[in-house]
Amino acid sequence: MLTQRQLSKLLGVSLGKANYCLRELISRGLVKAKNYRTSQNKAAYLYILTPSGIAAKGDMARRFLVRKMHEYDALTAELEVLRREAGE
Repeated sequence: MLTQRQLSKLLGVSLGKANYCLRELISRGLVKAKNYRTSQNKAAYLYILTPSGIAAKGDMARRFLVRKMHEYDALTAELEVLRREAGE
């Protein structure tokens, strides 16, 4: 439960940039903004990942893990080459 200001500070971006990005995520259907009807602050919104947003998040996580596994394999192969060269 963060405000946009807290989110922007946490991410190290301006409040305007955080707002711009949230609006784009909403326009793409990845996030849904829901107004708190019971809140005294009528500008209070709850941002919820939509099913499309959840799928996109899962896809990003999968791509990240695949990339990291490839990096790991490449580093392992490079270490093996260096070990063989050091042994010669």
